Amino acid sequence: ALYPKLLTHAARWGTSGTRLGGCKGLWSSPRGLALAGETAQPVPLPSQARVVICGGGIVGTSVAYHLAKLGWTEIVLLEQGRLGAGTTRLCAGIVSVAKPISIECKMADYSNSLYERLEEETGVKTGYVKTGSLCLAQNQDRFLSLKRLASRLKVMGIACNVIKPKDVSKLHPLVNIHDLVGALHLPGDAVVSSPDVNHALATAAASHGVQIYERTTVNRVMLDKGHVTAVETDRGAIECEYFVNCAGQWAYELGQASETKVSVPLHGCEHFYLLSKPPAEPLQPTTPVVMDMDGRIYVRAWQGGILSGGFEKNPKPIFTEGRNQLEIQNMQEDWDHFEPMLTALLRRMPELEACEIHQLVNCPESFTPDMRCLMGESPGAHGYFVLAGMNASGLTFAGGAGKYLAEWMTYGYPTANVWPLDIKRFGNLQSSRTFLRHRVMEVMPLLYNLKVPRWDFQTGRQLRTSPLYDRLDTQGARWMEKHGFERAKYFVPAGKDLLSLDASKTFYKPDWFDIVGAEVKCCKEAVCVIDMSSFTKFEVTSSDDQALELLQYLCANDLDVPVGHIVHTGMLNERGGYENDCSVVRIKKNSFFIISPTDQQVHCWSWLKKHMPKDPNLHLEDVSWKYTALNLIGPRAMDVLGELSYVSMTPEHFPSLFCKEMSVGYANGIRVMSMTHTGEPGFMLYIPIEYALHVYNEVMSVGQKYGIRNAGYYALRSLRIEKFFAFWGQDLDPFTTPLECGREFRVKFDTDIDFLGRASLLQQRQEGVSRRFIMLVLEDHDTELDLWPWWGEPIYRNGELCGTTTSSAYSYTLERHVCLGFVSPPSLDGTPATVTPDFINRGDYEVDIAGQRYPAKAKLYPFSSLFAQQRRRKDNMELSNFQGK
Repeated sequence: ALYPKLLTHAARWGTSGTRLGGCKGLWSSPRGLALAGETAQPVPLPSQARVVICGGGIVGTSVAYHLAKLGWTEIVLLEQGRLGAGTTRLCAGIVSVAKPISIECKMADYSNSLYERLEEETGVKTGYVKTGSLCLAQNQDRFLSLKRLASRLKVMGIACNVIKPKDVSKLHPLVNIHDLVGALHLPGDAVVSSPDVNHALATAAASHGVQIYERTTVNRVMLDKGHVTAVETDRGAIECEYFVNCAGQWAYELGQASETKVSVPLHGCEHFYLLSKPPAEPLQPTTPVVMDMDGRIYVRAWQGGILSGGFEKNPKPIFTEGRNQLEIQNMQEDWDHFEPMLTALLRRMPELEACEIHQLVNCPESFTPDMRCLMGESPGAHGYFVLAGMNASGLTFAGGAGKYLAEWMTYGYPTANVWPLDIKRFGNLQSSRTFLRHRVMEVMPLLYNLKVPRWDFQTGRQLRTSPLYDRLDTQGARWMEKHGFERAKYFVPAGKDLLSLDASKTFYKPDWFDIVGAEVKCCKEAVCVIDMSSFTKFEVTSSDDQALELLQYLCANDLDVPVGHIVHTGMLNERGGYENDCSVVRIKKNSFFIISPTDQQVHCWSWLKKHMPKDPNLHLEDVSWKYTALNLIGPRAMDVLGELSYVSMTPEHFPSLFCKEMSVGYANGIRVMSMTHTGEPGFMLYIPIEYALHVYNEVMSVGQKYGIRNAGYYALRSLRIEKFFAFWGQDLDPFTTPLECGREFRVKFDTDIDFLGRASLLQQRQEGVSRRFIMLVLEDHDTELDLWPWWGEPIYRNGELCGTTTSSAYSYTLERHVCLGFVSPPSLDGTPATVTPDFINRGDYEVDIAGQRYPAKAKLYPFSSLFAQQRRRKDNMELSNFQGK
């Protein structure tokens, strides 16, 4: 019963979206107009354009459509085959908002509304049917993940309902509910004909003046002094200011073919879905889509029958050698490979067993190293934009992603925070074909895997490591990865069951709770060592004042401080939002050491280079690899360093936020800084890598008498959150200003020095802020039995939704969960209202964790210490943003 009774060799699915045509010429619309044959005279390409888009699939046509809508002219779209004849032609046609992160939900929601109105706008039928969808849960953990998703969708105003198994039967007659514990119903989800949507977008773009050329291959992109100048095709060159790589499967190869190589880290995998003929009682077009993620399958109605595919545990990567096909033909059927998904389908819908199979479709999809699409401007080629790597959600994301990229190209940044999708989150280190092949074999199954908080990729590991990696590993370090760098989460004491601990995955209290608690206790009472070598580290130097002038313009805080002083500062954009949050040390009069978050390596470098004047006397160097960073946290840190350096490390001799170059043990030239990124007393040591092992050994040896131990990033996270320190990339982003998160004291308002974002901040200070960063301490929450908050939970004030959490951790000091997040008052007639301290302090707050609300007390930053019972010197408290993400 698992194999087809009849395999037909019918025409490819989606032929209704295939146009007549074939000449190397300008695309014609409407579809009824036949193009000339291959022997016809090719229509010449224009000699110049403002922007050239490569790729005539749904992503490329969406970008063209949205650029034209924003008033762009001289737009040229090039397609190497026929328009929409690649993956778009074979897309399953499902548009769903059930996505793991908020920006993806927003893109999907916009795509849905765009496709719904396209037919009216263009006159082209798109096959749009609002079917709704059902996300099924076979176990309680999956059900919890769906409840968390429902809470997040409701914040965005997207309709959804958590329902019981019996309600599933009412919505879909074929679904077997015997093993279900619940489901999430998304009534707004839809299905479309993706080739027809692509045709509608192209028609609308052409009506706004976009020139579309088929059977035109882009060979390479030409650059001059780092800027796009032209595109070279097999039919001649086109001069242009902007280029957009929407080449899908071939985006990687196209990036490598440019004069300056552009890294587009994606890789193809085969993706299978089944088409059936109608059962005895054909399915209605409005039958809901079913996503049975525990069974690894999705099912939708198709011409009275079903279309069902999935994401198997053992995917088949393709095109590793960079093979390029003009058009993606229907690849070989593989029934043995599809058998587990067919079994899951028949288990979920047993009545389909009698159905006759129409076809098994095998089409390639491209996947990225972290399951998120690639969007934005290349860091090494100005004017070279990328939108690719859709992870089998090209149709769902194309509308919203095209809109955001068009805004990015028009205004300099889109209207939403797209950092989770920004191509600058990756660097060249993720461009290895071997790495990509191995990683996508893990990524594709992960799309439907149950992902609990703090899960880690298993492939592509040990790519970047500290010189101390082996030493720490033998001492029980359990590892996580950030930007390819291995970082210790915590250290398992001898005698613990390592295998069971590594396998522990839960939305509740984790098995590492007591281990991290012991590390936090040691940080507060003795001394701990955390290897933080993954930090991004730059040096800016100049022969005169050029370095200071550059950083004074880019940084909100005043950097004209005495040599040896450390300044915590944001690098802001024109809107006053955080492009970076960093610590800057003035090493010499004209030399500055910049410490940034781990995943800022490419983004911060690009930001600095973008604003650097062309001055041969001004130099920027990435020195991340030159230094190992050790964080000594705790009241006994000064004793350990004092013994190793024969220098007094007390606050009287080594004040807070100060840097000295010192000897530690036998090693010279150690940059010792009196900060810890946690609010606890201690020191950061930046050690030339050749001395790293020696210094670590000496610190651990001398520290034994003071109770020293290793600690990891989970302890660091707990410490920084209970001290209200913000986290760039999660708490802080390009839309968050210092005034919104209580960091006004880190802005040089009291000087007349101009800096990027100053005008926006002055205006905001005058008008007031419409949202504020707050701390919420949960009450009536049982750490042992209740669900834990992680991030993204809705915040309610006096029963009304007012914001979401951005990060959270258990505070071992307060013995409570602490959440950080933003809240806003209700708008007045559509105008954002101003947040006042009264609004924060006089509200009754609750945090929604998977539908269950827990009361919480709110605090503003900076706040009166919650730890008055622990007397500490003010000198040892640095009010620092955490740069450790």
